[in-house]
Amino acid sequence: MKKINLEEKLSLFNDHWSPKIIGELNGQQVKLAKVKGEFIWHSHENEDELFYIIKGHLKIEFRDKVVELAPGEMYIIPRGVEHRPIANEEVHLMLFEPAATKHTGQIKHDLTVEKLDWI
Repeated sequence: MKKINLEEKLSLFNDHWSPKIIGELNGQQVKLAKVKGEFIWHSHENEDELFYIIKGHLKIEFRDKVVELAPGEMYIIPRGVEHRPIANEEVHLMLFEPAATKHTGQIKHDLTVEKLDWI
């Protein structure tokens, strides 16, 4: 394993809502993503999901509240909780989640990515 430079990895792609895998440990994948606009309402039935903000401000809507995240902040979404990320400006973030996690949960949508790329 080599050291990973997050800025270097983030410079390798520009697409939004399409996470890229940068590492794997104990059945978990570490992913980087660039997001902008609204994602879809979805949940992950069997997996928790960790969002860590690198750049920008992300809102995560839940049915009963909204959580706003700034650079250096993180939030863990418990399995089964419906949520919708929203980025009014481009946000760079890191995700930690089990390798089996489906991008949009059980929902099939134009934004669904079936096979994530390693970078």
